[in-house]
Amino acid sequence: MNPRRKSKAIKIGKVTVGGNAPIVVQSMTKTDTRNVMSTINQIKELEDCDCELVRVAVPDREAAEALKAIKKAVSAPIIADIHFDFRLALEALNAGVEGLRLNPGNIGEPERVTTVAKACKERGVPIRIGVNAGSLPRAQNPKLNVAEQMVEVAMRQIRLLESLNYDLIKVSLKAFDVPTTIEAYKDIAQKIPYPLHIGITEAGPPRSGIIRSTVGISTLLYLGIGDTIRVSLSAPPREEVIAGYEILKSLSLRQHGPILVSCPSCGRAEVDIINLAEAVEEELLKIKKPIKVAVMGCVVNGPGEAKDADIGIACGKGRAILFKKGEKIATIEEKDFLVALMAEVERF
Repeated sequence: MNPRRKSKAIKIGKVTVGGNAPIVVQSMTKTDTRNVMSTINQIKELEDCDCELVRVAVPDREAAEALKAIKKAVSAPIIADIHFDFRLALEALNAGVEGLRLNPGNIGEPERVTTVAKACKERGVPIRIGVNAGSLPRAQNPKLNVAEQMVEVAMRQIRLLESLNYDLIKVSLKAFDVPTTIEAYKDIAQKIPYPLHIGITEAGPPRSGIIRSTVGISTLLYLGIGDTIRVSLSAPPREEVIAGYEILKSLSLRQHGPILVSCPSCGRAEVDIINLAEAVEEELLKIKKPIKVAVMGCVVNGPGEAKDADIGIACGKGRAILFKKGEKIATIEEKDFLVALMAEVERF
């Protein structure tokens, strides 16, 4: 794995992004922001699964005004997502948001961005320049490919902000196409010192979206690129956060909660290992501390292949071995598989 790219550290509320800070996991609410209680409840769900930054859509003035009540009820830093109307950014700042996302493809004339940047500078609020491949302004150089156009658009906005002596900048260059996204981030990572928010936009429902997002995000992280991530899914935002942390754990970039090791099952298995693994995975979501748990289907795979697990179970017909660090600690009956395993996890 390449060393992580060095970037300028910025503060979004209580959360540091970039520099030597851990890679931050964020998500976005799927509620109508004008429905204050619904939005508050979803943000609290995100807080419960350790979402560190929450982005909220601000499509109109009513949504901007709702941010005041939302901010009072939650603790996670809120980033207002602004498109088309720069005045909504100013209203969101007045409501107390800790960050803004502006889309250069539709925010309008430089004078509008200048007005927002000056207000952000007064408050110490960062701006994410959020470039999307699907909403690019007309290319100044039509010979550029999509990735190059994305970088060109971002650089124009960065230069504008820098000309105002404003440097609380975060940048994203997202596309649905994974190679395009990777190419764009690799290019801009060499050009700017600012932290990068990475992800694959419109990735899809969980089954395909997690794969597409993981391929793109993990490739960039392996190259040392990325300071904050979002897994964009057509699913409840809680699922985005869970997937984000799993990506970071798989690359050993952050420890966050349990790691589940489970065999894929095969004709040797004499129990329903798939349902058992799913049940264990659901139970482990309640645990915050890092622990490695193994669910193995037979003596071929466990405990030998999972000997580095803190706690594990190797199942046979009607019975299973419960083991700790590869050493057998008990034999349990099939009806007790889940309860006994989770009891040992809790004790650990």
